[in-house]
Amino acid sequence: MELKEAINNRRSVRSYTNTTVDKATIEKLLDSAVQAPSAMNSQPWAYAIIQDGALLKEYSDRSKHYLLSILDQVPQLNKYKAAFENPEFNIFYNAQSLIIIFAKPSELHSSEDCCLAAQNLMLTAHNLALGTCWIGFARAFLNLPEVKAELRIPTGYEAIAPIIVGYPQVNPPAVPKKSPEILFWK
Repeated sequence: MELKEAINNRRSVRSYTNTTVDKATIEKLLDSAVQAPSAMNSQPWAYAIIQDGALLKEYSDRSKHYLLSILDQVPQLNKYKAAFENPEFNIFYNAQSLIIIFAKPSELHSSEDCCLAAQNLMLTAHNLALGTCWIGFARAFLNLPEVKAELRIPTGYEAIAPIIVGYPQVNPPAVPKKSPEILFWK
């Protein structure tokens, strides 16, 4: 697949088969992720992989409960209240794999660097006929001290990009994109 084709055709997938992505394929995704550029070549990323469906369901339920508890603090989430209250809604869309990209502490621009790694991972997954979706709803929950302790995430590491990966049931159609907003061109 050509790079431009991958960039233009990659979409967030929210419907997956029950097939688990094998370890060798996850390792290919991680190998692509670590090829991302980073400030001063600090490579400030670390990865956690969850391929336990029961744990992902539990974390989905707990994430929804947490999000409902902060609706008054984050009013933008109110439009999702019905989904968070729906016991059938899974924030991980029943995907069998979650890759969490963590930023190591004390590195300059580590969040941005992790975002670059995430893009490499998602484009590589698309090239391998896998679907991905960045699950922003999970980020705050994954950064709770008790959750980081459960997952044995070192102190100071921050979950930046929780990305589900799996085999798509359907490939979403392209959506219209806006032209670039150019503020100036001198």
